[in-house]
Amino acid sequence: MAEITYLQAINDAMREEMERDPSVFLLGEDVGHYGGAFKVTKGLLDKFGEERVIDTPISESAIAGAAIGAAITGMRPIAEMQFADFITVAFNQLVSNAATMHYRFGIPVPMVVRAPSGGRIHGGPFHSKNPEAWFAHQPGLKVVAPATVYDAKGLLKSAIRDNNPVIYFEHKYYYRRLKQEIDEDKEILVPLGQANIVKSGDDLTIITYGGTLHMCIEAAEQAEKEDGLDVQVMDLRTLAPLDKSAILESVRKTSRVVIVHEDDLTGGIGGEVAAIIAQEGFEYLDAPVRRVASIDTPTPYSPVLEQVYYPNVSDILNVVRETAAF
Repeated sequence: MAEITYLQAINDAMREEMERDPSVFLLGEDVGHYGGAFKVTKGLLDKFGEERVIDTPISESAIAGAAIGAAITGMRPIAEMQFADFITVAFNQLVSNAATMHYRFGIPVPMVVRAPSGGRIHGGPFHSKNPEAWFAHQPGLKVVAPATVYDAKGLLKSAIRDNNPVIYFEHKYYYRRLKQEIDEDKEILVPLGQANIVKSGDDLTIITYGGTLHMCIEAAEQAEKEDGLDVQVMDLRTLAPLDKSAILESVRKTSRVVIVHEDDLTGGIGGEVAAIIAQEGFEYLDAPVRRVASIDTPTPYSPVLEQVYYPNVSDILNVVRETAAF
């Protein structure tokens, strides 16, 4: 067993898959000689060489297009967007080409796009975005958002092996802050499309993912200690496809649901989860489904305003209490 960071888990996953499969390679801005903007790809150039760790021009559209071309010819590219915010430049390549290629031509597109996302790092409006809902909306794309060290490694390895294009949202705030003991001798694979019950409970379910999971766990523990509430916490892990059966099973169990995510409220994943519950689990509800998310504005640069913009433990706890008391 060895304690590793969230960042190291991602690096280990790429290294292991590159060792296992010679068709796996990396491309992106500064992923080679510099080791990545956050040093996530550090050491991989030395191990695998310039043919498999490719520094690209500053052109997200070109990176995505090259990855698509490589994928349809039998390679398994891992393309890095230096910041998830700049994935918008590659939007047409991903939603119009990568996502539709198999539907149009029957050709698999086994590629992963790594997108360092999320805020609470004082990055302002151009380095803090959570754009996962845009891609979860597009048929043909799979979308994952790991919130633990174990899942960061296991989901990435599964994504690399998947024959569909996968957008992998890794949260920048977690890179060096999250640590976990991992058995380095055991292969870790987390199946795509399966949610995880992080904390079991009977009174209420918090459904979350990515940047807010650990806040939700803290809020659930506070609710138990201070209010006697037995709160269940579900980590979606995969946002497309959503694990409908796990969501509905939890609704049947607790009858109360609070959905939490770091992305903006309007048009977020939480709205889709709430719609699933309203359509297929309404009879089990004892209270309205509530959502906690970021404010519908660009991400502020000011640390003080940023604290107000993002949901926090207190926000989550207040909504949990209100929902439990309904």
